[in-house]
Amino acid sequence: MIEFCSLTKFYLNIILENPYFVVKCRFVYQKILKPLIDFTAALIGLFFLSPLFVLVVIVLGFANKGNPFFFQVRPGKSGELFRIIKFKTMTDAKDAKGCLLPDSKRLTAVGKFVRKTSLDEIPQLINVLKLDMSLVGPRPLLPEYLKLYTKFQKQRHLVRPGITGWAQVNGRNAISWNRKFEYDVWYVNHLSFALDIKILYMTIKKVFKSEGINAANTATTEPFNGKN
Repeated sequence: MIEFCSLTKFYLNIILENPYFVVKCRFVYQKILKPLIDFTAALIGLFFLSPLFVLVVIVLGFANKGNPFFFQVRPGKSGELFRIIKFKTMTDAKDAKGCLLPDSKRLTAVGKFVRKTSLDEIPQLINVLKLDMSLVGPRPLLPEYLKLYTKFQKQRHLVRPGITGWAQVNGRNAISWNRKFEYDVWYVNHLSFALDIKILYMTIKKVFKSEGINAANTATTEPFNGKN
């Protein structure tokens, strides 16, 4: 028995220390297993969350005068653009010049709760079904940020964006943009099934604890300017 365990450990060490084997496993997971898991999980998630989905739609429909959804173009894998779906948590209030008011003044009480509890991310399961997004990956940001990225930061677009990610469970909006991008690239370079499961587990814990909200106790943050 001791000899068998020793041999097993010996061969496992050889396999796990083989760069080709590790790269091959990562390729199979990223290209085949991860999309399959994403699609299946999103389908199941939408089914079980449908009552909550409908409730939020009704409440936000009243708060936003009939428009509970928010659509926006975001860059995905390789910078390809897609339309992200989120619950609309802010009004379209404008100033005298016709310009939208700051986020802090447009964020409704209901919207603040929806953001704080991350309920606004539920519709993105539809994006996951369409394979525009993944359950786990770097968050999809604004298209105008693309030209501001350094060569290092652009690596975050080597994988599909996610509903949650390594940066989100390590600070979310309570950390700087540069720190977020460091976490994003680290994830890209260490992507694995085990890491995705860990991130999903940590996400659930943080949602219940409302961790990662910024100092103003909301889920908003200042825009990325290439230096922050």
